[in-house]
Amino acid sequence: MFSRLVSRGTAARCVPRVPTMKTQARYQWAGVPMGPPDPILGVTVAWRNDPSPEKLNLGVGAYRDDNGAPFVLECVKEAEKRILAKNMNHEYTPIGGTPEFTKLAAQLLFHPSNPLLADKKVASVQTLSGTGALRVAGEFARQFIPNKEIYLPDPTWGNHIPIFKNSGFEIKTYKYYDGKGGLDFAGFKKDVENASDGSFFLFHACAHNPTGVDPTPEQWKELAAVCKAKKHLVLFDVAYQGFASGDPEKDAFALRHFAENGIPILATQSFAKNFGLYGERVGALHIVTGSAEETEKVLSQLLIVIRPMYSNPPVYGSRVIETALSDEKLTAQWREEVKVMADRIIKMRELLVENLKKEGSTRDWSHITNQIGMFCYSGLTAAQVDQLKQKWHVYMTSNGRISMAGVTSSRVGYLAKAIHDVTK
Repeated sequence: MFSRLVSRGTAARCVPRVPTMKTQARYQWAGVPMGPPDPILGVTVAWRNDPSPEKLNLGVGAYRDDNGAPFVLECVKEAEKRILAKNMNHEYTPIGGTPEFTKLAAQLLFHPSNPLLADKKVASVQTLSGTGALRVAGEFARQFIPNKEIYLPDPTWGNHIPIFKNSGFEIKTYKYYDGKGGLDFAGFKKDVENASDGSFFLFHACAHNPTGVDPTPEQWKELAAVCKAKKHLVLFDVAYQGFASGDPEKDAFALRHFAENGIPILATQSFAKNFGLYGERVGALHIVTGSAEETEKVLSQLLIVIRPMYSNPPVYGSRVIETALSDEKLTAQWREEVKVMADRIIKMRELLVENLKKEGSTRDWSHITNQIGMFCYSGLTAAQVDQLKQKWHVYMTSNGRISMAGVTSSRVGYLAKAIHDVTK
């Protein structure tokens, strides 16, 4: 008996220790460095940790009503009721989304009567909102165009850079912001003219992020003429259709003008801002082609790109869009509601300038009202932004970008007082 116990004990001591999964994970990932915080999301984290009752978050890229609360559109609520009443299943969508969704999304962007749609010269797929559309576009373009570079505006939405770097493109920039609150159109046009023939450009279709500065229709026409002559390929990032001016047709002018003039374009479309469907991640990618046959070929390759990336898109958000845009009354209601959102932001711009003047500021703040869309490029320096945070508990990105959606009637006076204090 004793000998058996000893032998067992000895055997037990001789058995090598098998590393647990937890031990292996610690060993394998020990060399992973801490990544830097996201510069935009980090603003919200800092705001949340501030105990001051006066704190104001102007970094968030989502619409808020005049009480500072998230806003769910009434047309969306009605669409959700109808979806629930149908007792629908939760089966997978096709890889490229449902045909009804992509058809309605394309009609909103290009207009239902656009000959390109009737002639089946637009390849459309559903994506994971605008970000997913950009990533799919980048992957597709890198495989099927000879360009190794993409031109982005300076400045641009921060996520554009890693999206296209990760797609394999070298990033180049073209002049855009004039440093005084407006557009450097001469520099912009010159850079488009000087780029090699057939270059790949990304343009913000409307409500440029982060500056809120857009070309005029006449300037877009000049740019279109240059792009056509130079045979450039243009990707339009359409994140704010309807949300910028309150008019979805007006906000789609640039894209439609380029497409109608035979300029090859891709378009990424998001329903986050204009339908308030931020968390549903619903969007689309559209590529204008030369023929119906070419469209089928492009679609086949887009599906090949999407399949290993995320397999297929989520169904709920697309059902909301399908329900709303396939019903005339709900579509009309959406157009009214998106104008309400746009008009509130325009009003906040006006009130901010008005209150800055009341505080005694003699600076020229006209760029605040001249700019459009969710964001305002205030002209505040990084040091002034830091003062706003430390002294006034006002949070925004270090480049002075203000999310006008975070400004309300009850807090705009406080914001004006704070800005005047750090700029006088």
